[in-house]
Amino acid sequence: MFIGEYRHTIDEKNRLIIPSVFRQVFEKEKESCVITKGLDKSIFLYPFSEWQELGNRLKNLSTNRSDVRAFLRIFFSGAHFVKPDTQGRITIPQTLKDFAGIRDKVAIIGAFNKVEIWDEKVWDNYYQQKKEIYEEITEKIMDLGI
Repeated sequence: MFIGEYRHTIDEKNRLIIPSVFRQVFEKEKESCVITKGLDKSIFLYPFSEWQELGNRLKNLSTNRSDVRAFLRIFFSGAHFVKPDTQGRITIPQTLKDFAGIRDKVAIIGAFNKVEIWDEKVWDNYYQQKKEIYEEITEKIMDLGI
């Protein structure tokens, strides 16, 4: 499980140091991770096992619907295998940096089964907006019986 918020800088080669607490989870995988387009101008980084589980769930969607086809095409076309190097860095593809509007400073967010990578300013704005309605959101989620 990924939790917490960390701040880092992307270097001139588009490399990002994964926080050590997250690296421990990825190192257990002993394989590549998958990085892809996220939501709300973020990038999602999945351990390979989570990616496979997500793929197993998504393959049950009906591709008779145009919105499902569009989602699958865009989501998977943006996906890339990445593997942390010996210093715990991954290279973020330029297309994903552009998608998320990432310049150099990022917020790395633990989001339960995945890591989210945000441009620092985009994350700060998003967080400020959503913290105002956090209690309202929490009540709705808790009403789902969780």
